[in-house]
Amino acid sequence: MNATSVDEEFNPSVHVYEPHKVGLPALRPYFKALWQRREFAAEMSRTNIRGAHTNTFFGQVWLVLNPLLLALVYYLLTDIIAGGGARVDAGLRFAHMCGGLFAFYYFSGAMTAGAASVVGGGKLLLNQSFPRMLLPLSAVRTAFFRFLPTLVVYIAIHVLMGQKLRWQMLLAPAFLIMLTVFAAGMGMIFAALQVYFRDTASFLPYFVRIWLYMSPVLWFAEQAPAKFKGFIQYNPLYPLLGGWTDLLVKGHVPVVKMWIGGGFWAVLAFVVGSLFFMSRERDFVVRL
Repeated sequence: MNATSVDEEFNPSVHVYEPHKVGLPALRPYFKALWQRREFAAEMSRTNIRGAHTNTFFGQVWLVLNPLLLALVYYLLTDIIAGGGARVDAGLRFAHMCGGLFAFYYFSGAMTAGAASVVGGGKLLLNQSFPRMLLPLSAVRTAFFRFLPTLVVYIAIHVLMGQKLRWQMLLAPAFLIMLTVFAAGMGMIFAALQVYFRDTASFLPYFVRIWLYMSPVLWFAEQAPAKFKGFIQYNPLYPLLGGWTDLLVKGHVPVVKMWIGGGFWAVLAFVVGSLFFMSRERDFVVRL
């Protein structure tokens, strides 16, 4: 038996390594493989949840307690120390901060975890062949299930603060879906950037904190600071979180501009993020 036949016996499939190219893969097979591997992404998400102990009682308590304590701090700063500005019902203000912070920390957690998913999954990328988009999408799934307990707590806060339960609150998940799509898109953008620029991980927390102050979380959407009104409408979280709190906290159906703005930013971020991510993902293993 010659050397060639031995190689063919133990290596029945011949691998041809072509020069590396950066660019979009064939989209139809890619998304087909993505769908077929959805259980793989779900299992990664469940593993991360178990690893963070967020499926335990005390783990879920901390998920709620962290943004709740922040809401108390911001309430003290804006309403008591600073005098609260325009006088708004204290219960409504606190409910608004809780609802806004719960949603914002869901968004920031999904985006940050998505951004770290590729660099953090280095060994997995080296040993498994799968659509890399599964990594940031799995991170968004993890953030979503960590967010769910806060909704139950928010309803309790809403009632305790003397706010009414209105039918318009049932429309709030529409903005939650848009926020999720937006977070997935931003997570994919930062995940690709972090492969090339590792300092992105250090910069991102400051970016997120500034984004919080520029979003309608500590203030109501219709009470945007006068000095920022000229450009704050271009903040993607302005319609997304503004519409969310209008429905969930106030029970008001947002104006059409909020719906259009939220949908526009969600779709734009997801399309740009997914295309950018897919165009670079064949370069990830080389960079890692």
